[in-house]
Amino acid sequence: MKKILLSVLLSLLALAPAAAQESPNIIIPRPAAMQQLDGAPFRLTPKTVISYDESVRAQAQLLQEALAGPTGWDLALKAGRKGGISLRVDADAVSAAEGYTLRADRKGVVIVGHDAAGVFYGVQTLLQLLPQQVCSRERRHQADWLVSPVSIADAPDHPWRGMMLDVARYYFDKDFVKKFIDMMAAYKLNKLQFHLIDDSGWRLEIKKYPRLTEVGAWAGDEKNRLGGYYTQDDIRELLAYASERGVEIIPEIEFPAHILSAIVAYPWLSCRGQQHEVQTEQSISPELLCVGKDSVLTFLRDVLDETVALFPSRYINIGGDEAVYNRWKECPRCQALMHREGLKEASQLQGWLTNQVAGWMKERGRTVVGWEEVMMRGEVSTPLVAVVWHNPDDTIKAREGGHKAILAPVTHLYFDFPEKGSPLEIKAATWCPPVPLRKTYEMPINDYSAATSTALGVQGCIWSDQFIHGTLLQELPQLDENRSERYIEYLIFPRLIALSELGWTRKADRDFGNFEQRLAYHYPRLTEAGIHYRLPEPVVNVGPKGADGLCEVTLSVPVAGAAIH
Repeated sequence: MKKILLSVLLSLLALAPAAAQESPNIIIPRPAAMQQLDGAPFRLTPKTVISYDESVRAQAQLLQEALAGPTGWDLALKAGRKGGISLRVDADAVSAAEGYTLRADRKGVVIVGHDAAGVFYGVQTLLQLLPQQVCSRERRHQADWLVSPVSIADAPDHPWRGMMLDVARYYFDKDFVKKFIDMMAAYKLNKLQFHLIDDSGWRLEIKKYPRLTEVGAWAGDEKNRLGGYYTQDDIRELLAYASERGVEIIPEIEFPAHILSAIVAYPWLSCRGQQHEVQTEQSISPELLCVGKDSVLTFLRDVLDETVALFPSRYINIGGDEAVYNRWKECPRCQALMHREGLKEASQLQGWLTNQVAGWMKERGRTVVGWEEVMMRGEVSTPLVAVVWHNPDDTIKAREGGHKAILAPVTHLYFDFPEKGSPLEIKAATWCPPVPLRKTYEMPINDYSAATSTALGVQGCIWSDQFIHGTLLQELPQLDENRSERYIEYLIFPRLIALSELGWTRKADRDFGNFEQRLAYHYPRLTEAGIHYRLPEPVVNVGPKGADGLCEVTLSVPVAGAAIH
């Protein structure tokens, strides 16, 4: 026991305080090219000016806001003039979309982006080069705001670096969605799949069908009522917020299954026309939209038209997963449609429906995205994008069908599973094994990187079905504690950071050991930013057994400045 205590003591005594000036080698995701320069660092002062091209005024203002809180300084903004920090767009100087260059020396910092998104990502790199206190929401009087002299040329390896947020099973308010966008953008993720519709909730205001939110957005009796929805004005606010941060919001309107919330509001949408209730416990409802009714197709067209008129993304996600086709097998209208179209299996009706919707969306300049089932349930002739959530090799099926794919396998990128199977972990999904941080980072990627690749990129998923089982993870309004948000943050961090490097950084430059070393500097930044995350565990090393049958166990901390309790 004395040996164990001595080892712990030594590991703690050896810790050095965090340096005021961060090394460029802590940046996540890892840049494509970086060179540390000789000379003195750049020093941020109250007199520092942020100059900018007019096209990146919003990004300059975001930098000003990011620095104002921790420094206490409202740095001057100057359009078109040189300053201590200069933000410019030059597509000739930086050829890759979303790419940027950053040069910092004693005289100042110059960030040049291919586009506004590239400038924004250069700003995120600059913030990582500043001391960790820059992430604080409170003023840090004692910080020395230095930036190491460095030259960086960087661009993403893949165009799709996404997260899916499930607000349908459990409603998260607008402020948390903004924070979620901030967390994504800080690590250069650029696509938010907004899961707005499911059996347990309809979250998007559709003016033509008001009962979708009057009825479908709420579950449970008055005493235990759960739910909420986003007005179209809320959506416009979120879209503007995300756009400034390089995040494209892609709405997901789920069908033909996972749509009980709409059927509760309008029972005629289903094959049987029976009245149901919005779910208060997670399960997959057997009810489907009745594809044999013209009125249902009109409903879908109306909802999708209103959705694409609201969301500027060139993608529209239609869900399409986990449909059970018994209702279609029993429905005379659906059977008649199968006969007219020459279909042999009820599942082929989904392919027929997907083709109809993909055609409508193509007329509106949109590409349909859906879970992998959309390309596997009958023939689909219009090219679409499949989110592959089972076997990553299913990208081959996408290529064979003329489609694109996004990799989001449940085994690596579903963050509602715990990192470990320990009983000490928090409540989380259990229908698949745990997903450790290393497994996320080292997800094998095939058919990738090439310009003609089928796979556009990667996407992490955080489902909220655990939040509607009992009250363990739900908010308690009396305490106003943001418990559900804290659970979401704990489940996605630090795996979201691993996802960011998986999507941004070239395979040849990804190394988990190196990533872990850099990640150690990001935990304090998450703390400063008020983000809840899973603490890394102490490193335990067991020495060889001696002649007396005893062995020495040493524990060390994986994060500078941390302590073991």
